[in-house]
Amino acid sequence: MSDVGVDVDVDVVVVGAGYAGLIAARGLLDGGRTVQVLEAADRVGGRAMTVTSAAGTAVDLGGQWIGRDHVKMRALADEFGVPLFPTHTRGETLVRHRGRDVSLFSTTGVAVGAAFARLAAAERLGLGARDDRTLAEWLAKVEPRQARRLLEVVLGEVTATDPETVSVRAVAEGIRAAGGLREVFGVEGGAQDALLTGGAGGLAEAVATALGPVVRLNQPVVGIARDGGGVTVSTPYGATRARRVVVTTAPPVAKAIAHRPALPESRELVQRDTFMGTVYKAVVVYDTPFWRADGYSGELFALDGPVPSAFDVSPPGGRGHLCVLVPGRGARHLDDLTEEARRVTVLAELARHFGEPARHPMSFHEKSWHRDAYVLGGYMALPRPGSFEDVRTAGAEPVGRVHWAGTETSPRYGGYFEGAVLSGERVAEEVLAAL
Repeated sequence: MSDVGVDVDVDVVVVGAGYAGLIAARGLLDGGRTVQVLEAADRVGGRAMTVTSAAGTAVDLGGQWIGRDHVKMRALADEFGVPLFPTHTRGETLVRHRGRDVSLFSTTGVAVGAAFARLAAAERLGLGARDDRTLAEWLAKVEPRQARRLLEVVLGEVTATDPETVSVRAVAEGIRAAGGLREVFGVEGGAQDALLTGGAGGLAEAVATALGPVVRLNQPVVGIARDGGGVTVSTPYGATRARRVVVTTAPPVAKAIAHRPALPESRELVQRDTFMGTVYKAVVVYDTPFWRADGYSGELFALDGPVPSAFDVSPPGGRGHLCVLVPGRGARHLDDLTEEARRVTVLAELARHFGEPARHPMSFHEKSWHRDAYVLGGYMALPRPGSFEDVRTAGAEPVGRVHWAGTETSPRYGGYFEGAVLSGERVAEEVLAAL
């Protein structure tokens, strides 16, 4: 279908200024088309968000890691002169339960290894990866209890949800699309290989600045009307007429946009039968990474207490950054506390594992992504148990003049910035071919 001769304000409206939207807009502009990017929030980046600590260092409150094989993100960082630095790995990784170290050479460690072998088989061969079986049901067969709890912690960090809310198939397929178990759980050489100097949000801001005034903030899209002559994209502050529209927000977020005429049932299902993960993140900034002097890597998996995991994400230069991730019901429990009570709770848990200096940071930064009205959670939208095939089938199939992008639409690296960039490039080519 050619759109030549249609009376419009711009050729394409892009909804959302995360990595998918920014890369899509860049591809369209490079293709000689006029573009307007409408972002609901007062910042760009979507699930990337960087703030500045009391030490003047960049703090990623959203997605942060760049995998070894995330070639698109690495190329983007190189293009904008943003160096990467390796994630710190030297030292002892702490696995703790009730104040005691858990050996991975114990019965617990053997059971965890066996469970991962089964998950690897599910990932590679589909063995036992049923969509009508929840991850909780799969975990229930793991013994001893301590091994099951360690798996709950590790898989909770990967999925950012409770095990009873997601199917084994969805987890296995997500791992496969990300490159396999070694990639997903690996640090050096894996998905947690490196971080961006200046933060993932800083790189997104650099891309947006290069795009110029086409990016408009505080513009939540509330309606998309499509007809034979184009699309009308509406915000509370006005409407834009375009030939095509690209929606890059996650399906549960995009559900808030009213479509006229209504979307087909297959597309409605994608928005209805997916949900965002639930995750709380805190980054605690110290004068130095003091835990390294005690021989600790900064990586923690705690089988009890309100903080299940922590990671050393310290930038070069001497300051210490500990990243805390709390998924699922643990994140919701923290919501019930005051801001100060959350801070005290997190610091007390870090002190329990890394020592008293953990109680005395330079600054403390937190973000509950499930409480962000324009994101609704992290790390990505997940299909509800029993709906995986229907959601995947609809995928990124355009609906007339409406096109879809976002990390969830990428067949590779879904849930990562790499998937978002891949989707932005794909949708730009798709729209250019249709114009």
